[in-house]
Amino acid sequence: MEIDIPEVVAEVKAAFDRYEVALNTNDVAVLDATFRVDPRTIRYGMAEILYGHAEIAAFRAARNPAGLTRTISRTVITTYGRDFAVASTLFQRASMAGKVGRQMQTWVRFPEGWRVVAAHVSAIGE
Repeated sequence: MEIDIPEVVAEVKAAFDRYEVALNTNDVAVLDATFRVDPRTIRYGMAEILYGHAEIAAFRAARNPAGLTRTISRTVITTYGRDFAVASTLFQRASMAGKVGRQMQTWVRFPEGWRVVAAHVSAIGE
């Protein structure tokens, strides 16, 4: 298996960057499209446990968009072959003084493109 094929890393980075812009602008349509439409898709968030795309989409639709802007650092995207990747990043928000957020996403290439199938978001003290 080839790890970190440059063009595959670039594809996942583009999808990751699109998601990041959507997160900071609360573009719910792009956020929903980023996650695989499947009842097995999982997102463990800061204060929520979401199973299936329907729960994730309902959370996004109901969430208050205030304070979502964040800055990211130490992003690492690792690809395994041509169809599987993990993206990890740290983030900070003004609303989270003294804390650092952590996000990990599992990405899989499907016929419709790269989609997140599992995500975990949490925060700890700096």
